[in-house]
Amino acid sequence: MRPVLRDPVRFDKREVAMQFVTVQTFDDWRAAARAMLRSGVQPSAVRFSAPDGSADLFAACDAADPEAAPPTSPRSPGPPRSPGSTTSSRSPARSSEAAATTAAAAPRVPKAFLDLARTVACHRDPGRWQLLYRTLWRISHDEPFLLRISTDDDVLQLRRMEKAVTRDVHKMKAFVRFRKVTDDTGGEAFVAWHRPDHQIMRLAAPFFSRRFRGMRWTILTPHESATWDGTHLQYGDGVPASEAPEGDELEQLWKTYYGSIFNPARLKVRAMKREMPVRHWPTLPEAELIADLLSAAPGRAEAMIQHHEGFADTATKFMPADRDLPSLRQAAARCHACDLHRCATQTVFGEGPAGAQVMFVGEQPGDQEDLVGRPFVGPAGQLLDQALAQADVDRGEVYVTNVVKHFKFKPSQRGKRRLHQKPNSREIFACRPWLEAEIAEIQPQSLVCLGATPAQAIFGRDFRISRSRGKVFQTEWSPRTIATWHPAAILRMPDAGRAAQMREQLIQDLQRVAVQ
Repeated sequence: MRPVLRDPVRFDKREVAMQFVTVQTFDDWRAAARAMLRSGVQPSAVRFSAPDGSADLFAACDAADPEAAPPTSPRSPGPPRSPGSTTSSRSPARSSEAAATTAAAAPRVPKAFLDLARTVACHRDPGRWQLLYRTLWRISHDEPFLLRISTDDDVLQLRRMEKAVTRDVHKMKAFVRFRKVTDDTGGEAFVAWHRPDHQIMRLAAPFFSRRFRGMRWTILTPHESATWDGTHLQYGDGVPASEAPEGDELEQLWKTYYGSIFNPARLKVRAMKREMPVRHWPTLPEAELIADLLSAAPGRAEAMIQHHEGFADTATKFMPADRDLPSLRQAAARCHACDLHRCATQTVFGEGPAGAQVMFVGEQPGDQEDLVGRPFVGPAGQLLDQALAQADVDRGEVYVTNVVKHFKFKPSQRGKRRLHQKPNSREIFACRPWLEAEIAEIQPQSLVCLGATPAQAIFGRDFRISRSRGKVFQTEWSPRTIATWHPAAILRMPDAGRAAQMREQLIQDLQRVAVQ
């Protein structure tokens, strides 16, 4: 796409030639961006728009929050932001002499950025092109490792848009429902209609061509359609929902199957609606059953409990008659409620006085903890000790433990290191009785959850540290319950400034719950 020069305008107190560029696809944007980079065109001197004119021509656009509800129209732009308004450290706009120096050189762009740009290009926000070019300019002008800075405003916005598009592709793969039709020749074909949030057809359609290679099918969306004839994948214009076919004889079979696999014991309505948004229900045959399944769920769940359906072993069967800490520790050493004991060196039980006023709960023991048999003695434990000291909390007076008592890991490629793996819900559920027994015995006045896993074990799976870190709640476990950063998360943070900020927040949270 060749940039179109217009009359010079005043911008950032310098006279520049503003360029207005019309792009529709990633390839359009890439061609235009390559040409403008070679010519030294700064982001402040270009405005992108779509063929329908949807763009903010006089201010750079930030992308709309991809986690928010979809706008009423795909043309709705994100909130305006003037160039340079981010909180990240950024060099000022280059002088014309510096731009001219790099104009002749062909830009070298990391593959990671191109992959990111291809995905973000499918986002609905018209400001994506401006954001991509600004990021590209920064990467090619003295910030080659920009994508590694996860807290940078532009990078953060791109990652959010990437996440929204990727999630939308996942939803399309999960919620497309084909209906059998007869084509003009009397042959069998399948048609589905889906309403994605973003322009993702070309990202998702290759999956269906591989998955249903032996079928002839068409997927319709409002923006674009895709047709697979068994050999070639072709794209066409979008169509409204009114052109989608009605149900077929296979739907009743599918609804019977869906009703049989519906598990009332694991029913969480809010989570179900989050993972299967209501806006997709009109195209899902099984959605007709949801109301009846929800009303019958309590009775079905009670019947499952009475017949012990769906429940595997937990630590309850290893629980001793005496629930004091020494007895619990001795019994936990023989726990085989999940498979983690097979590879771990030993059980790592909690440590601290039985009368501790403050109790800390982490996720699981690490490599050093597994070898030594004590919680929080590795690098994360050392950082926790430093934070406790700065918060005037004596570690010898607190109780420290983990939700899971065995180290879950996978060997490195060379087999010389054991790499941490997050425990799954089955392993957390199996080990939970030990944590509950520890809390019941300690009865802490303050309970500190270090990281997301213990926070969700205590507050519920919908709890988010990013939203509720540092807030004190009264729970059934303790009158003062708080979630904060796990020291390991601070150690893994690549941005030194952000890591320092998280460390200060950890210290402040420890001071908040310390018993005076």
